[in-house]
Amino acid sequence: MADTASTARAIDFADGYLASWKPYRPFWNYEDGCVYKGALDLASAIHEARYFNFAYQAIGERTSAAGALTGFDPNELNIDNVNAGKALFPLLERTGEPRFRLALESQHGQLERHPRTRSGNFWHKKIYPNQVWLDGLYMAQPFRCAFARLTSRPEIISDVIAQFRHVRAAMRDERSGLYYHGWDETRAERWSDPRTGCSPCFWGRAMGWYAMALVDCVDLLQEDCDELSDELKNVTDSLLRVRSPDALWYQVLDQGTRAGNYEEASATLMIAYALMKGARLGALPSLHGESGARSYDAAVTRFLIDGELTGICAVAGLGNVPYRDGSYEYYLSEPIVANDPKGAGAFMMATAEALRRRAH
Repeated sequence: MADTASTARAIDFADGYLASWKPYRPFWNYEDGCVYKGALDLASAIHEARYFNFAYQAIGERTSAAGALTGFDPNELNIDNVNAGKALFPLLERTGEPRFRLALESQHGQLERHPRTRSGNFWHKKIYPNQVWLDGLYMAQPFRCAFARLTSRPEIISDVIAQFRHVRAAMRDERSGLYYHGWDETRAERWSDPRTGCSPCFWGRAMGWYAMALVDCVDLLQEDCDELSDELKNVTDSLLRVRSPDALWYQVLDQGTRAGNYEEASATLMIAYALMKGARLGALPSLHGESGARSYDAAVTRFLIDGELTGICAVAGLGNVPYRDGSYEYYLSEPIVANDPKGAGAFMMATAEALRRRAH
């Protein structure tokens, strides 16, 4: 069970972070979406109105009466831009305001015409043609599960499962059970392996996104979701095999003893969240939940320093300019920052799961 002192410190951080929060960007974006979800998870876990009110105000300021989202351009065809839409569902359920339903329809409208690989998966972005990144599964697939439930469209759920199935077939390393960050169906990118199409490394946060995508979809699906539950079990088993002696996860997952590698906050918190939530849902064994709680406590101890959440990789990607080649050296070259919304959002999500464990 998560330590009481850890969760008390975490709540203090969450309250201070949200009280001083300023949007990460002046337009609808996935980073702020992580913070919205973290606040709403806390609201659901401990029924404190301040967390729901934060999300309602922050999202409400970006949602017009006609459902237009500030700066959201569906023609950009960027899968990241759907992530924040997950927070619209609890706002619609709680308030019934038509603008939130209209905004959901707008977000889903992008996905209705989002380009796909020949094998059926969404491109990560229009600017990354024919590419699938693990990050994108988190950005879009839980949103689609929630939308399918809202609109009674089971064909969406079938497609969600098919996309996860293909990612397993294309991006999983059989030896380790870990998943590569990206896959290029055409093998056109310099970072893609000419045989497999995969990028070179197992990036910690990419697998954190993927584990969270799986557990959130399992949570949202009302019908049989054994395939995704089995996938979650296999993924978390593999992740537990590469956890550090201090119960944290590395920036490059399988190279913990290599010079320059480090234990990274956001990956650790995302994986801890998936482990605790999966166990709570019955999709993972109780021992996985205990492992997640231990990693959560270790993350609070290691990374929450003087009221700041430290040890977060600022950003990592593949391709583009300047070119990101997906090498070990590349992932180690990205800045390490404090209080980044990707880490803070995951911190609040994991704290909500730790609080649920304490309550039971």
